[in-house]
Amino acid sequence: MPVGHPSDRTFIAETIAIGSELLLGGRSDSNSLFIAEMLGAQGIEVRFKSVVGDDRTDIVNALAIAVRRAGIVMLTGGLGPTDDDCTRQAVAKAMGRRLARRKEAFDGMTAQLSQWGRVPSKAQLRQALIPSGAVVLPNPVGSAPGFALSWKRSLVLALPGVPREMELMMRHSAIPFLTAQLKRSTKTSPNPIVRSVFHTWGLPEAEIDARLEGLIPKVAPVNLGLLASPMGVLVSLTTTAHRPVKRNMVESLEKEVHARLGELIFAEGQDSMEAVVGRLLTKQKLTVAVAESCTGGLISHRLTQVPGASVYVDRSIVCYSNRAKTEMLGVPTELIAQQGAVSREVAAAMATGIRERAGVSVGLSVTGIAGPGGATETKPVGLVYVGLDAGGSESVTKEFRFHGDRSVIKQRSSQAALNLLRRWLLARES
Repeated sequence: MPVGHPSDRTFIAETIAIGSELLLGGRSDSNSLFIAEMLGAQGIEVRFKSVVGDDRTDIVNALAIAVRRAGIVMLTGGLGPTDDDCTRQAVAKAMGRRLARRKEAFDGMTAQLSQWGRVPSKAQLRQALIPSGAVVLPNPVGSAPGFALSWKRSLVLALPGVPREMELMMRHSAIPFLTAQLKRSTKTSPNPIVRSVFHTWGLPEAEIDARLEGLIPKVAPVNLGLLASPMGVLVSLTTTAHRPVKRNMVESLEKEVHARLGELIFAEGQDSMEAVVGRLLTKQKLTVAVAESCTGGLISHRLTQVPGASVYVDRSIVCYSNRAKTEMLGVPTELIAQQGAVSREVAAAMATGIRERAGVSVGLSVTGIAGPGGATETKPVGLVYVGLDAGGSESVTKEFRFHGDRSVIKQRSSQAALNLLRRWLLARES
């Protein structure tokens, strides 16, 4: 199934995310980001992105537009068994092809369902209907197969919308299929899009931008990107797919980013703050216990999301009330009465209390006002104190003033606490 004649659009892609929930606020589209990253590694640049509801006519129209401007069109979603899953029908209608049950699609679906102790229902049989001329893309962890076919000099691939299923199919089916088809149809090899990602914490986007001013030479085919979130500012260096870039140029820019941002960078690539902290604790053979008030267990959740966290995470206490802080951590009632539950002194006492009771290397604490209520004239919403205690003179308490809604303040508070622990661990190594 050849792609057709190579052209400028051969290595340009468009993603079409299908599902009314993506438009009504029920779910965000993370699939397109993953697809863009996977295609970029192959030198295929995603230049367009569409989000369409579960409407056959709208999907047909979006597909017709996409094939006019992109050589590769990736659809995700709408391959399930329910009435609103109409991607198969829309693709068949757009291309003037019939739908028919394919043996490989049916066998793969029934085999997967059998592993779950189920047999296909009448509705699920629809998932084995594939447009004529299409190649079936097997689904190793779900019941809905994908498919790929060429239309109007474009390659069109349809994958399920469930992220885990889509990701595995991209790696094991879609990418091998695309690379094989492109190799057959064109003699030109695309330049892989190289993207270096740095995760920072501690300065707002404007200040990060100021530190990186003039980083990229005007002639360099590299784009600098900044993306702010409650977890910090993501800095990216991205090459273009159309011009070759020497690796030493990218490496030189990466070194300059490190020189300008220093310890503001807490992770690179797909790494996370909690994974970095976990590695440092493991390396130094230290254990931690956490006492959380305003974050309600979020710090502990993040730490234990990392496989192997039981080596360094001992315990966690959510001490939301003043009584809990006193009974569980030994924070004096007089201290809370004098300084308030949200104070530097109480944060320090919480960190000491959890460390002593758990018998761990380091205690970490957080107390604050997440809002929207609870503020006073002197203590506004977003005021947060993080405490760290490692015994003796090794104790740190830090004040933060965050903005945002309740959820954002909790996220930022958890990031601040983990970053304080990270910086302390790095200082021990120096």
